[in-house]
Amino acid sequence: MNLNLYGHAGKWLMVDLGTTFADETLPGVDLIVPDPSFIESERENLVGLVLTHAHEDHLGAVPYLWPRLRCPVYASRFAAAVLRRKLADVALENEVPIIEYAPGETLRLGPFAVTPISITHSIPESQALAIETSAGTVLHSGDWKLDPGPLVGPNTDADTLMRHGEAGVLALVCDSTNVFRHGESGSESAVRDSLRELLANRPGRIVVTTFASNIARIETVAKVAEALDRHLVLVGRSLWKFAEAARESGYLHDMPPPLSERDYGYLPRDKVLLLCTGCQGETRGAMARIASGQHSHVTLQGGDVAVFSSKIIPGNERTLYRLHNLLALAGVEVITEKDHFVHVSGHPARDELAQMYQWIRPRIAVPVHGEPRHLVEHARLARALQVPEAVVLANGDLLQLAPGPAKVLDRVPAGRLAVDGQTLIPIEGEVLQRRRKLMYNGAALAVLVLDALGNLIEPPRVSLHGVAQGESDELARVAVANVAEAVRRLPPRFRADDERVTEAARRAVRQAVRQVADRKPVTDVQIVRLSDGDVRRIEKEEAFV
Repeated sequence: MNLNLYGHAGKWLMVDLGTTFADETLPGVDLIVPDPSFIESERENLVGLVLTHAHEDHLGAVPYLWPRLRCPVYASRFAAAVLRRKLADVALENEVPIIEYAPGETLRLGPFAVTPISITHSIPESQALAIETSAGTVLHSGDWKLDPGPLVGPNTDADTLMRHGEAGVLALVCDSTNVFRHGESGSESAVRDSLRELLANRPGRIVVTTFASNIARIETVAKVAEALDRHLVLVGRSLWKFAEAARESGYLHDMPPPLSERDYGYLPRDKVLLLCTGCQGETRGAMARIASGQHSHVTLQGGDVAVFSSKIIPGNERTLYRLHNLLALAGVEVITEKDHFVHVSGHPARDELAQMYQWIRPRIAVPVHGEPRHLVEHARLARALQVPEAVVLANGDLLQLAPGPAKVLDRVPAGRLAVDGQTLIPIEGEVLQRRRKLMYNGAALAVLVLDALGNLIEPPRVSLHGVAQGESDELARVAVANVAEAVRRLPPRFRADDERVTEAARRAVRQAVRQVADRKPVTDVQIVRLSDGDVRRIEKEEAFV
């Protein structure tokens, strides 16, 4: 999840605005976006948003956050095609000003001169950015690798990178994802050869799942299907969207037209190769729905094979392993990157990082795009490569690059927001805290019927949900007694106050649950007050009955 800001001469430049996956600690949430509060307060000084490439973690938050920023958006042809489709989903396609750039074209944005530089990655048209100012030049790497023969998209423009290095670069802000991996990340062409060999002579169905944005992998799977005399079937809306955007931008034209999931049932088992979304086990992804038997068109059975052609993103292990187990129980062979060579990273290993530092020769190294241990190791590597300064940052750190030595001056707000339906809510806000409590501790509801003076007209009613197994009736009786006693003990003037009664009843319920079930449920109290006339009418009706 990326949101980078560069400030100079009173203006701000934003680079990338992406999403990340939610985990099980955020019930009901699929996506997380950055909290843009700081730059929103500086919106009149924001000269633009430059997107380095079309991956979700770099542009996925634009449809959610652009209305709070309302700035021009600069993107390559392919990234613009992807973004327009996302904006159409939220009826913003005619509002967001998207300016397409070409590699090597200099964008003049306030005090910044931004030059995109082609660099290989696992998606076409990934760009490094040379950001020139009167205080010096920053080279922002974006996501990258050094693939000598990319199957889709242009090669790395090493000559331009070296020219910037020779002219002098103040700071290299660089990808840290694979800093612990020695050697090189490898080429997509090797994955294509490996998959073709691995999947040959399989008698059953073959399903491959990967990121929908990995255009090179889509083409790889299409070529493998063609080599194995199988029909390629795309399953998942985002796959179709990325494939359409790629063709619109000049890619995938030699790929045979894929079939849809509606055609799947008419194909012999040994003549189909499915390409699905959901490689990280996402609940709404096609792979999860297929594995759980909930997909309306696609089923798998014993003798079929499922290939997870992607990296297991840290934090997604439990979700993915549950999915793998569902498939295994159905007799489907599961193949992951841990078992065979079915995936190659789009990020630089140590030899590629060393090559980049030799080209750029920055005064300052700023590791980004990794967990803290990646950033620390990247800084250590940069120093070993004779970079004079290397700075490890936390989210929200305001780093001064010039003049003088690099130093953190301050911190700015840098939180996370959850995409909850059509709204954005704070990760640590009341809504999600309440959901987490409900998930782990259950809920309790107490209903009290009182007269105008606060006397109980009938015994309280307490209902419990997800609190205890086999003890709910007894626990409810204890809670009812506790609540009744708590209300009776209140002084008369307090019993006339709904807030006082509510708090006393809530404490009584929680105390009962804590004693019996050792839980702290989310507890609500509803109070119904009846007038003297209502009470007399009810008493007459009960006497008549």
